[in-house]
Amino acid sequence: MDLSAIALQGLGQAEVQLEAAATALASAGTLSPDAASADAVDLSTEILALLSAKNEFSANLTTLKLADEIQKNTINLLA
Repeated sequence: MDLSAIALQGLGQAEVQLEAAATALASAGTLSPDAASADAVDLSTEILALLSAKNEFSANLTTLKLADEIQKNTINLLA
């Protein structure tokens, strides 16, 4: 089990979620191609997605730090 790889994969997934929510928020209020109506964006859903991505970033960064500590302690035990 490679904690660093798992954490890096989680950071990538959080980045995708963040970009999707940011894109949806950025497009809020823009006109559709036929200019008939504005695109519907559920702001509460997108804000929740942003907060979720923030928490995922934080959790995965903590996992990376823990993996680094484990690796350092293992090296110290072997030395």
